[in-house]
Amino acid sequence: MTRFLRYRTAPLMVLLLVLAACGGGSGGSPEGEGGDAGDRTIAVVTPYMANDTTRLVIELFEERATERDWTVGVTDTAGDFDRLVGAIQDAVSSEVDAIVLGMGEPEQMTAGLNAAEAAGIPVFAIDAAAAPGVLVNVTSDNEALGRMSAEDLIEHIGGEGPVVLFTHDPHPGVRARAAAAAETFEAAGIEILDKRHIEVPGPVDNARTLTQDLLVSHSEPGSIAGIWAGWDEPALGATQAIEAADRGEIAVVGIDGTDFALEEIGKGGPFKSTVAQDWEGIAALTAELIENYFDGEEPEQDQYTLPGKLLTADDAE
Repeated sequence: MTRFLRYRTAPLMVLLLVLAACGGGSGGSPEGEGGDAGDRTIAVVTPYMANDTTRLVIELFEERATERDWTVGVTDTAGDFDRLVGAIQDAVSSEVDAIVLGMGEPEQMTAGLNAAEAAGIPVFAIDAAAAPGVLVNVTSDNEALGRMSAEDLIEHIGGEGPVVLFTHDPHPGVRARAAAAAETFEAAGIEILDKRHIEVPGPVDNARTLTQDLLVSHSEPGSIAGIWAGWDEPALGATQAIEAADRGEIAVVGIDGTDFALEEIGKGGPFKSTVAQDWEGIAALTAELIENYFDGEEPEQDQYTLPGKLLTADDAE
């Protein structure tokens, strides 16, 4: 079962004060070029702290960083990518030793990544994407997550009937899952009735509202067989709307393996399965790659992927 931790914010301004007291960072130079590998400052920036799994993986990364005596500051921009660019630029100005991007589309933060690259500060991404300006991305095999969840939904709807996809294209991982799920449905001859963008923050409420509208416009039983959600929050919102409308014939699947998803799956209702991501492994590998970089060893590849695991009602018991 996924472990959730209470989020402790360390704003970037606090990080700047720490740096000022310490005389600033080392500009991200590897260990062979000066600086104690145990005396480092890491800026974590994210647009998605409203998401439970983002909070979890950042908490887990903070734990790994603390074990190494690193100072970590976390900045959440609540879905605002312009602010995210500014947060990266602020981290560069404060001369941190490394920047960790907690999810998000690198193509939407080019100016910030360019500033980090020009300053020689490495950017490590968690569940984002391999891209110019990002030294390495550590994530799940998102295509496999999408296929796995789509295959399970196909089984629950008996291999027939229209499905709806809930996705969020600004997140590269969710985008990859949705593309793989769509390919899986099409290969199985399953009609994709609609594909809807889910807003962040507020994915549960947004998905519930969208599902309510879909159930009104497709009111006949069988007109929607299933809903595939790119992560667990919209799956929960869809489930709530389905239950409120007494449309229990519609099956729902999600991705992330959150505690609340497993609890819902255990009730035996519309929410049928989720695919757990190895957040502990992702956080640990990210910290290890950063530590290796400080010791003068660059990553051997620009992206590392970890497998996921399908969780069903059997796992919720």
